[in-house]
Amino acid sequence: MANILICSILDGMDVRDEVKNRLSIEDVIGRYLELKKSGRNFKALSPFTKEKTPSFIVSPEKQIWHDFSSGKGGDVFSFVMEVEGLDFRGALELLARQAGIDLEDYEKPGRPGVSKSRLYELYELATKFYQVQFKANNLATDYVFKKRQFSKETALTFKLGYSPNTGDALTLFLKSKGFSEKEMKLAGVVTMSYRLSDMFRGRLMIPLADNQGRVIGFTARTLEEEINPKYINTPQTVLYDKSRHVYGLHLAKEAIRVKGYVVVVEGNLDVISSHQAGVCQVVATAGTALTEQHLKALGLLTKDIRLCFDADKAGLAATERSIPLASKQNLNISVITLPTGKDPDELIKTDKELWSKVVEKSEYAVDWLINYYKSSVDLKSAPGKRRFTDLILPIIFSLSDPVERDHYVNLLSSLLEVSPNALTQKLMSVKGDKPKTKLPLNIISEPVDVHSVEKIKVLDNFLSLMLARKSLRNQLDVLKKEMFITETSRQLFEMLIDKPDLNVNKDLNAFKDLIDYVKIEVLLFEEIYSGLNKAELNYEASRLKAKLVENYIKTQKAILTNELKSADSASTRKLLEEAKKLDNLLNQVLVEGGLNA
Repeated sequence: MANILICSILDGMDVRDEVKNRLSIEDVIGRYLELKKSGRNFKALSPFTKEKTPSFIVSPEKQIWHDFSSGKGGDVFSFVMEVEGLDFRGALELLARQAGIDLEDYEKPGRPGVSKSRLYELYELATKFYQVQFKANNLATDYVFKKRQFSKETALTFKLGYSPNTGDALTLFLKSKGFSEKEMKLAGVVTMSYRLSDMFRGRLMIPLADNQGRVIGFTARTLEEEINPKYINTPQTVLYDKSRHVYGLHLAKEAIRVKGYVVVVEGNLDVISSHQAGVCQVVATAGTALTEQHLKALGLLTKDIRLCFDADKAGLAATERSIPLASKQNLNISVITLPTGKDPDELIKTDKELWSKVVEKSEYAVDWLINYYKSSVDLKSAPGKRRFTDLILPIIFSLSDPVERDHYVNLLSSLLEVSPNALTQKLMSVKGDKPKTKLPLNIISEPVDVHSVEKIKVLDNFLSLMLARKSLRNQLDVLKKEMFITETSRQLFEMLIDKPDLNVNKDLNAFKDLIDYVKIEVLLFEEIYSGLNKAELNYEASRLKAKLVENYIKTQKAILTNELKSADSASTRKLLEEAKKLDNLLNQVLVEGGLNA
């Protein structure tokens, strides 16, 4: 009920989804629990019971968690509510702060905030305004068509525009379309000195789009080289976050899937040049600031990520930063080396065929860094070896895979002519880390009702089989919703009865308010039953069905026994008949499932 009230006030699904988009569940939970990688998921000891074997599962892919020992589970909000002892409002405020979100920005129209739909509309109109201004400005068209050698088709595809240098052209235009000063300020297209005026003036306007192609901001490039800064970006807004935005991704998605890899460059104009040259699996981030969120967005499309940054300090640092981030997400980061003195745009202008060949060749980032640093020190001298290992060992230590770390220790041992043991010792000294201090768990200590937990496990496991395998849904035949003791399990049971052909992989959105619960059920199946064959799954479904019915019958018989104490003879006969029907039901289920002789 609290969730509904808060969401009705705050345009709630927007802010809730935005928090989930900005914060990965494994990072939030990892602040409280020691998570260890287990296939695609993470495991930890349950914070709710005193178990010694990890049964607490976190799924980054589904953005949910489940504790097998206590039967609890949910999304990032439910976890914070459990461990911090907060209501939904408190969890929302805590997580919104961590995500850098101002909740007031998500209030509905009529309140102080502005809805996201209004901002999308504003950006779309601003983009069209800039496009019209572009056609009429010779400086802008000369820069785009002559200096950059972009075609008209390319300019239209990327919606290139021009911001007039009058100071308030866009401001007046948006006002004429009914947009308020507050909306323009929240969109980051105006500024306030002594009066409201345009944020961008006399610049080439490059719209920034989200993964669906909706404009969410702008990069503005000066057309006069003596003017600094060369680039100005939209400030962070409700829609635009440079730590998450990948430029050109909406236009590159299909090419990334086809080619099987993505190339990340530094500049937006490099992306445009590459797409015009027919190499469309190319995107850019804000400079070289490749973040974990960028990698997650790219990792949904491919595991092969190729960096094409300048070989300067910033590019080198970005490559080094990306290695542990990519290793954590099981992504393959490699480096594309360009001909000396060239950047992607220059190479494309002189030889676009060479550019298409260059992106096909890349070197694994760790190997590339080893070769890079190897050329800068004297590996025959003790100081050179010390300097080289100072640079490389922290990178090797950052790798998540112990086999990969061991590979590089042996490689460096041979290269430097030192023992692997010496490198390992230095590796540990470089590590020099203390266990990360976890946040305190503010869980109210309540004894776990083992019997209730077991009953919930039975119905959850049974429903996980019903969801995953349509062929097993005949097992639902004699069951009633009263046999399912939680509200969510009853709702899911009724959905499966009403729509027996539902496919959880194709129809996830059909589950509406049950989406998180359904994701947990899918996780249960993957963790427990994915390795069983058809006969084993049939047996397990029959066994769980019988247990579910047995639990229900025990509860009903306890009620009947209590009523018998004060029943007259007629009522007694009726109650005994009810008890017999229950026994017959259990026997029927056991026989049909082949569970008794």
